[in-house]
Amino acid sequence: MESVQSIKQRFELIGNDVKLNRAIEKAIQVAPTDISVLVTGESGVGKESIPKIIHSLSHRKHAKYIAVNCGAIPEGTIDSELFGHEKGAFTGATQTRSGYFEVADGGTIFLDEVGELPLTTQVRLLRVLENGEFLKVGSSQVQKTDVRIVAATNINMFEAIKKEKFREDLYYRLSTVEIHLPPLRDRREDIHLLFRKFASDFGQKYKMPTIRLEDDAIQLLLRYRWPGNIRQLRNIAEQVSVLEEKRSISAATLNSYLPDASSSNLPAVIEQSKKEGDFSNEREILYKVLFDMKGDLNDLKKLTLELLKDNDSNRVQRENEGLIRKIYGNQEKEDIEHEESSTPELLHLPEPVVEASAPSPAHQPPEDRYHFAEEIEEEETLSLQEKEIELIKKSLERNKGKRKAAAAELGISERTLYRKIKQYDL
Repeated sequence: MESVQSIKQRFELIGNDVKLNRAIEKAIQVAPTDISVLVTGESGVGKESIPKIIHSLSHRKHAKYIAVNCGAIPEGTIDSELFGHEKGAFTGATQTRSGYFEVADGGTIFLDEVGELPLTTQVRLLRVLENGEFLKVGSSQVQKTDVRIVAATNINMFEAIKKEKFREDLYYRLSTVEIHLPPLRDRREDIHLLFRKFASDFGQKYKMPTIRLEDDAIQLLLRYRWPGNIRQLRNIAEQVSVLEEKRSISAATLNSYLPDASSSNLPAVIEQSKKEGDFSNEREILYKVLFDMKGDLNDLKKLTLELLKDNDSNRVQRENEGLIRKIYGNQEKEDIEHEESSTPELLHLPEPVVEASAPSPAHQPPEDRYHFAEEIEEEETLSLQEKEIELIKKSLERNKGKRKAAAAELGISERTLYRKIKQYDL
């Protein structure tokens, strides 16, 4: 069995961090077996090195090694890429094609960003892991394959499982052994070593002297959080090597290449999970609409009482109709649009509208003149449905059972009134 140090030299891995060494040790130990391995870690930590180590130390090292970026393949074609397809299976399938699992038979497949796989593809992959069987797209013939799968992801798999974006049974099949690579900010002693290695490589590549960091620049390098990890560090080293004429780099110069370097020593902000934010906003909007409607209804009651006391029934009709249009819009149009709906609905008229042709209050007994307005105040404690039934009954009584006249008085269509009478069994 090869040592950790020899593996580092062979695959050009820089660093002496304990967590990095432990990850390499686990890769060496599982390599001779056919155990499925899941490599986890943030983007840019070098997860692609682990499956290469595993394949090179396994009995499959002379067979094919195929790396597949699951996040880069469109959802509509990923099944075809992985498992192949038959001629005519879909538009554009002009010939039979072998997928990666067929081509890599006897070898190793590295599924990078496996958390991005569609759920339907996850089901197919689970079958391959369980019994080595798969179906080409458009085929009914089961094929066998002997492939070792090493997967990698930078997402929290338990969160993905909780959100039903990743199958729990597939996760446990993939993560028989899990190898975690630490982020660069947890490998402080390795940061300067990596930077020097990258600077030396780019100096040779671009045929120029290697850049050197001053002491204050080294401290800045170590304090920065490196959200992009090794990939970001490599890019910074390349930029400085190419763009700077001076080969001695100060902290001020390096700082100009580091995004948000001033806050790099602050703790990382952990994004909290969204807790019914959209629902809360919709609920607040609904409450506001209901409060506004309540105010309009109170205005309508006050106006009705005031105008009845002034003995101006025509003005009552006009003012009520104006308020009703303001609150509910074009009721007739809404009735037609919902004619086929069987859902019970409340009458879109909270208070009675006095008919313009009603008998003049002067011809009514004094004790009955304000009877209707008093009833409005008494009914405030009743439910809207009870008010609705009472209004319909009174309107039908005043119009001697004539639905058309009652509907006109209530400000609704005759069709809606008929539906209400049937709904409340009046």
